[in-house]
Amino acid sequence: MKADALRGHLDALLLAVLDDGPRHGYAIIEALQARSGGALSLPTGTVYPALRRLERAGYVESTWSTVGGRERRTYQLTTAGRKTLAAERSSWAEFTATIGAFLTPRPVNP
Repeated sequence: MKADALRGHLDALLLAVLDDGPRHGYAIIEALQARSGGALSLPTGTVYPALRRLERAGYVESTWSTVGGRERRTYQLTTAGRKTLAAERSSWAEFTATIGAFLTPRPVNP
């Protein structure tokens, strides 16, 4: 799946991955791939700017740590991020129900 197909949904996907707990950037990318069955293979050039945007908005916070001699930034949801994720999930449920009413095949009357 191409990154441009996710336009408008990437932030919600990142927040949902972080709902499972703090992760560093590459672990977020791996979680997106795993949870999508490999359909989402997003480049770092897409994910990291989105994470920085979410951090500036106050939805995630990050901390630096050193693991195995390497610096890594770990991201986690803030309270505002959890509220935003809940709103995104609600909007998504409403959207899919509405569109599903049109795109789900209706039973044929004999």
